This record gives sequence, structure tokens and C-alpha cells, in this order.
Amino acid sequence: MEQFPTELGILTCLMILAASLWIPYIVGVTSDPAQADNFTRPGDLSQLRPWVHRAHRAHLNLLEQGIPFAILVLLVDRVDGFTALTYWTAIAFFWLRVIHAAGMISGYAKMPIRPIIFTLGWACCLIMAYAVFAAR
Repeated sequence: MEQFPTELGILTCLMILAASLWIPYIVGVTSDPAQADNFTRPGDLSQLRPWVHRAHRAHLNLLEQGIPFAILVLLVDRVDGFTALTYWTAIAFFWLRVIHAAGMISGYAKMPIRPIIFTLGWACCLIMAYAVFAAR
């Protein structure tokens, strides 16, 4: 039986996070009587409680960076390019995204922490892209 690469396991966990990060936003919207019936036409995001707005942004932000990362990991798998570098990059990317989402929703990740975390995630994408081209 072939071993399941850690990078694909991490990618699976990342996609579970991405698929679940809508939950805080929906909980926030439905718990606000002024917003609870806005599913036919979503209300103005600026009118939401700050943490609910941040939850929405955290979800979108994960999708913005998670989808390119996921595609790059799948490409590295396709070209059989997993290495120690891709192993640690996948782990780092996952935890950066968890920290980013938690910090964003809670409001603790303020300037310059949040953009630093995002930039480190972008660097992880670049490392995975390098691994695609470096594979032999």
C-alpha cells in the first residue's frame, strides 16, 4: 500500500477548515435580530457586528489564498515533487491560516500581524510553486 503524503493530509485539513469557516459568519448573522432575515438579499457588511464582518473576511481570505495553495500542492503531487521542504511548507501554511482566521475573527491579529501572516502564507505558495518547477 502506498503511503499517503503528509502534504495531502494537510491539504485535506485545510479544505475542511475552508469548508467550515462560513459557520462563524452564519452564526453571527443569525444571532443578530437586525440581520437574521437577510438571506434573500444580504445586508450591508458594514452594518454587521465587527466580529461577524471579520468572520466573513476571514473566510474569503482563506479562499483567496487556500485555493492557489491547494492547486499547487496537487501539482506537486502530480509531478512527484514532495520533499522535506514541501512537508514543512504545508504544515506551516495550515497553521498560519488557522492563526490568521482565529486572529481575524477575535480581533487580536491587528496591524502589522495580520498582513505578516498573510505574506508568510503567500511565501508558502511561492515555495510550493518552486517545488513544481524543481521536480524532476
